[in-house]
Amino acid sequence: MITARTGVLGVEVRPGDTAEAIHEQWHHWPVNWTAVWVGALASLAVALLFGLIGIAVGAHLLGPEHRIVDLHKMGIGALIFSVCGAFFSFVVGGWAAGKIAGILHSEPAILHGAITWLLTVPLLVLSIGVGAGSFFGGWYAGLSGAPVVPAFERPEPLGPNATTAERQRYDAELAAYQQKVHQWNEDTPRATRNSALGALTALLLGLVGSVVGGWMASGEPMSLTYRRNAMTRSPV
Repeated sequence: MITARTGVLGVEVRPGDTAEAIHEQWHHWPVNWTAVWVGALASLAVALLFGLIGIAVGAHLLGPEHRIVDLHKMGIGALIFSVCGAFFSFVVGGWAAGKIAGILHSEPAILHGAITWLLTVPLLVLSIGVGAGSFFGGWYAGLSGAPVVPAFERPEPLGPNATTAERQRYDAELAAYQQKVHQWNEDTPRATRNSALGALTALLLGLVGSVVGGWMASGEPMSLTYRRNAMTRSPV
């Protein structure tokens, strides 16, 4: 009997028989979107709590005049709240997603944690776009696309009947204002770079936190070699 095989399509043709296609079987991981949405909302809520606590204790200062120009001058309190808020908020979100989905293996639980992070990022950008970015902490300010204007008030021009003393005072105030605006413009590139660096660091910390949270929710030992050791372990 003459048999023809095509290795690309996996089709075997025999004389007198019909061609039968052998399709590759896929093993997919289902995504529990209810768990992912709850995890994303939990991440947003915890990040907001960290941001508000930081503002209440003075770790985060609101307003464009408090932008970070020199990273060495960043307060230790602001650094602690920024790191903890970015990390632990997504740990909570990843853990909530894994627990609600009822996942008992680390790989799909980590996947749900990462998807929770993916969903939370556009929600953060949307929140910052409507003006709530400062309440999440200083590190997320880099996600705002709106330009920051100088936070200085220009002195009011004098009337024609102003005295000599008033004109001298006005000239001094105008010179100080122009100096502040000039310094603001010089610091803008560094402040923009530091803001983008802070947002990038916060997002990467959030991704790590969501993975850790999902892994914790699975209940499996948090060891990179656990699954390999389990597969190579000899039966008792």
